[in-house]
Amino acid sequence: MAQVKSESFPHSLSPATKTLSPTLQPPSFNGALSQYAFTPPSTTTRRLTRSTTNSTTPASTPKPVPFLTPSKPIPSPTKSSPLKRSISKSSTTSSSSSPNKRPLQKRSKKTAGYQPPSTYAHLPNHLRDTAGPNLLVLLVGLNPGLATAQHGHAYAHPSNLFWKLLHSSGLTPDRRCRPSEDQDLPARYALGNTNIVTRQTRDGAGLSKGEMDESVAVLEEKIRTWRPEVVCLVGKGVWESVERVKGFRERGKSARDKERFKYGWRGDGVRMGIVSPPQGDGRGGGDQEMGSEAWPGSRIFVATSTSGLAAGMKPAEKEAVWKELGDWVQMRRRERAEVMNSAVEGSDVDVGGDMVAGPNEAYDTTIKNDNDNENENEDWDGR
Repeated sequence: MAQVKSESFPHSLSPATKTLSPTLQPPSFNGALSQYAFTPPSTTTRRLTRSTTNSTTPASTPKPVPFLTPSKPIPSPTKSSPLKRSISKSSTTSSSSSPNKRPLQKRSKKTAGYQPPSTYAHLPNHLRDTAGPNLLVLLVGLNPGLATAQHGHAYAHPSNLFWKLLHSSGLTPDRRCRPSEDQDLPARYALGNTNIVTRQTRDGAGLSKGEMDESVAVLEEKIRTWRPEVVCLVGKGVWESVERVKGFRERGKSARDKERFKYGWRGDGVRMGIVSPPQGDGRGGGDQEMGSEAWPGSRIFVATSTSGLAAGMKPAEKEAVWKELGDWVQMRRRERAEVMNSAVEGSDVDVGGDMVAGPNEAYDTTIKNDNDNENENEDWDGR
C-alpha cells in the first residue's frame, strides 16, 4: 500500500532534492509533505531569532523589539528639537489666548479730567501772590499744583522747569533761584508771580474753561493794581482764555486757526489792564487817588508751559522762547540803571519808585513822602 502511494506521486520529491539533501526520507505520507508546508513563525520564535543574530549586543542593555519601535527615533528630552519648540509655542499661544489671563498691554498715562473744587478742598493752599511796585514782568501761571499749594511756594514741584528757565533766559541771570525764594523776586529782579485760577488741581485738565474765563477779570484787576510793564502768560491755555474773554484777534488769524499760534510777543495794541482817563480831565489832573490816572496797560508775552507734564516741545525750544523775554528784560534793566545813575548825578531829576541798580544787584528804593505810596506799600507787604 505504501509502495502504490509513492508511485502515484512521483513529483513529490525531485532528484535534485535527493542529491542536495541525502538525509531526507523518500516521499511518503508519513510526514513527508509537512516539510514543505508553510508555517508562520510565532512571536517567541521571531524574538529568539533576532536576539541570537545580535549576539554582539551586551546582555545588560537589551535592544527594543524592532517591530514595536516607531519609524522615527524619539528625541532626547535634554536636546532642543523642532518638535519641542513647536509644542512650547502652541502651549504659549493657548495660554495667552485663554480667557482667564489678560494679554499684556502697554500702560498709558491717564488724565484725571475735570476735578471739581470739592476734590481738593480738604487740602491747604498756602500759595500767595508775589508782587510789588515797578515790576518789569508779571508772570501769570494757570493754577497751583498740589505740591505748590502744600509748600506755599511757586512752582515747587521738582519736575517743573520754571526756575531753570528763569535762570537760563536771563530773568534771574546771577543764579538759579529756589522755590522758597519766590517772595524775593520783586525786590531783586522786578518780577512778580500770580495765577489766573487760585484753586489747586493735580494738572491743568482739572480746570474748566468756564472758571478760567471767569478769572480773567480778577487777573486784569491785579494788573491794574500792580501795573507791570509786561504780562507773561505762562502756557498756551492761559493765553487762549484771555483771548476768548478779551476778544483779541491777531491780524490774519481766524477763530478756528490753531496752526498759526506762535509763542512770543503780541501786538502793541494787545494789552491788559488798560486804565481809561477819568472824566473831565484827560490828563488825570486834580485831586485824585494814586493809581487812578490813565495807563496804557501791559504788553503781553506768551511763554511756554514749564510743567513737567507738558512734553510737546523740546527743552531747547522752550529755552529759545523764554530767551526772547529774557533779552528784553535785561535791556530794560540797563535802561533803568542809566536813569538811576543820571538821577544820582543830577539833583534836579526826580526818580520815584524802585529802580534797577543792575542785572545782578538788588534794587534801591526811593519812595516819595506821600501817604498814597505808603498805603500802597503796606498793601503789597500784606499779600
